[in-house]
Amino acid sequence: MLWSGSTPMTVMRDSMWGFLMFAGVAWLAIAWSVLRLEPAGVAEIAGPVVLFGALCETVRALAGTRTWWLNAGMAVLFAATGAVLLTDPGSSYATPASLVGWFLMVRGALDIAVSTMNRGSDRTWGVLMALGVAQAGLGFYAAGPLARTADPMILLLGGLGMLRAVADLVTALRLREVSGVRHDILQLSPEREAGVAGYSAGRTDFEDAPQPGRARHRAGTAGPKTFHDEVLRTTAELDIMLAQAGVSGTPGTTQRISDADIPEIPDTAEGAHEAAVSEEKP
Repeated sequence: MLWSGSTPMTVMRDSMWGFLMFAGVAWLAIAWSVLRLEPAGVAEIAGPVVLFGALCETVRALAGTRTWWLNAGMAVLFAATGAVLLTDPGSSYATPASLVGWFLMVRGALDIAVSTMNRGSDRTWGVLMALGVAQAGLGFYAAGPLARTADPMILLLGGLGMLRAVADLVTALRLREVSGVRHDILQLSPEREAGVAGYSAGRTDFEDAPQPGRARHRAGTAGPKTFHDEVLRTTAELDIMLAQAGVSGTPGTTQRISDADIPEIPDTAEGAHEAAVSEEKP
């Protein structure tokens, strides 16, 4: 059901956490499956794995975050990388390992940059930072000469799947938490929120308090019927006291009583004694 002010794009963005949750589970399945592959077929699975990473970047871009354009660019870049892996007819592990290392280094650098940018607003920034560092380190290892055999390639793809699974699951849970906030509720400033809370508390106390009985000699005087009437009465009494104190008008046109009407304040003990004696005289 669409609430007031929502759009189909807003509803789609709020449901993206489910797609990322599914992507995290799929990454876990990929990591487990890759570790059980035969060394002869591990190079052929690198292309589909990178293409799945491009699909996940597309889902992240549709989530509508501030860095959606980065995710969109990564989706295009990783799709091209996956296409190169699928069309490469070579039988060696050098090209798959280097391109998978490229994928991990770019994705890890992006996670580090985004987590640093969001460290003041996202409490999961530390987890994403650690994942980014791990991905960048794994990509650096994959780009070197030590990962150009079957066994390191299997561990490389398994580690890729595990790290991306944790990243997508954390992002999905964070998006679910954020999407739970209703967009049609007015967000007040802290000052106005405190004022509304105080008014509501005062109204509750006024309604719960027992109403005193009216005296017979004041039968013609009607007391406040609602809390709003009580607020108006209190405000009027405050205005009267301010006027009696010599303060009147708006803040821009504040007027005070003249200094001639203000009695002098004695600054010595003898002066205070003389002022007290003068006040006692008729």
